[in-house]
Amino acid sequence: MLLSIALLLIGGGTGAAWYFMGSEAESGATAHKHEAPKPPVFVVMDPFTVNLQHENGDQYLQVAFTMQVADEAQVELIKLYMPLVRSRILLLLSTKKPSELSTEEGKKKLQDEIIAKVKQPFTPQSPPQAVTGVFFTSFVIQ
Repeated sequence: MLLSIALLLIGGGTGAAWYFMGSEAESGATAHKHEAPKPPVFVVMDPFTVNLQHENGDQYLQVAFTMQVADEAQVELIKLYMPLVRSRILLLLSTKKPSELSTEEGKKKLQDEIIAKVKQPFTPQSPPQAVTGVFFTSFVIQ
């Protein structure tokens, strides 16, 4: 009888240890299966200054922003084509009226438009750029 109780306790202890060790091992395996998210990659743009479309006299926009891209390869590609990127953005900005840009909604729309302009392929055979965000760091209308 005493031997049966001892075997039962040992078996129960072994089973419990196996259960908890197995759960920890599975948790560790699950944690290793899920990769940590990659850190964001950004391209800091030099500030832009453009004349805006006339509403109440001459007004201009001075804006600085940072773009979020997929990876370092996108950073290098954008740097390679920076004159084209800046031209596209300058042409876009110069079509705006001060009233279009003075609201939060107008600024968000401008962010989307900048993303669309930069995503356009640089050459006919190339894929679009992987730009996922535009973040204004300075925005002045005068």
